[in-house]
Amino acid sequence: MSLRPTIETRRAQPTLEGAGVHLHRAFGFQDPSELDPFLLFDDFRNERPEDYLKGFPWHPHRGIETITYVLEGTVEHGDSLGNTGSLAAGDVQWMTAGSGILHQEMPKGNAKGQMHGFQLWANLPSSLKMTAPRYQDVKGADIPEVIDDDGTRVKVIVGEFWGKTGPVDGIAAEPQYLDVFVPAGVKKTFRIDTYRRAFAYVFQGAGRFADASDPQGVLLEKEVAGQEVNIRDMSGDRTLVRFGTGDEVTVQAGPEGIRFLLVSGAPIREPVAWHGPIVMNTREELLQAMAELRNGSFIRPAH
Repeated sequence: MSLRPTIETRRAQPTLEGAGVHLHRAFGFQDPSELDPFLLFDDFRNERPEDYLKGFPWHPHRGIETITYVLEGTVEHGDSLGNTGSLAAGDVQWMTAGSGILHQEMPKGNAKGQMHGFQLWANLPSSLKMTAPRYQDVKGADIPEVIDDDGTRVKVIVGEFWGKTGPVDGIAAEPQYLDVFVPAGVKKTFRIDTYRRAFAYVFQGAGRFADASDPQGVLLEKEVAGQEVNIRDMSGDRTLVRFGTGDEVTVQAGPEGIRFLLVSGAPIREPVAWHGPIVMNTREELLQAMAELRNGSFIRPAH
């Protein structure tokens, strides 16, 4: 076994998307090789309806897959294929944009006005960039949860873990996507395939992720963007942890436990031409997609 080094920790940054939705972006629109095959990760958490109700009106996607995981509230969606639906707390939606899709996502919040969820973009390899679009909605009740003897809980959203297989399948990047809670004071190790890129996103509690060069571990609250951070103010919340190569990730939970997403996937290692929600391999393909948006031929007829 080899411990994955913690090569970077950083806070998700506030940004505006859609028609004015306030969210936090952990990564995206930067170096696409950094977490290949993943391109973007957003945390849309809010308790003020006016900060999210305008939502994400009709917009295009091509060349990627998106995984949306809702923790609180609901998200109503519709697309150019005629699909409509609503994601509730605990539900997951996987969308393969493929050759092109137009859709909208409108957050509604819960009875208390709270909205919380995540969206992850996974790249498609060149051989599948123009595949037929498709959707898969999964209810939270269908997502398996494994509870270990020490109280560690893992929801297996995508991939295989501890003998369970997540209900979302067919994603080209073949990711492993886990929602993990480690109780207070517990130290836990998780196996990850050596050849996958991996990151953790902490959204509740605090803890230390062990580092190959620092047996004491990397304390999430230690330093962010060169500034000392008050442990009580931050609690590790909205922190991205990027791992190097190895086949194990070890975390030591803090006094309130720690909850995080643990995501890994095999890198595609192909050139990326990227403009907003359209991700292709070459500039020429990108220009063609933009031209098709303008002339109305972006959506390909179903075969």
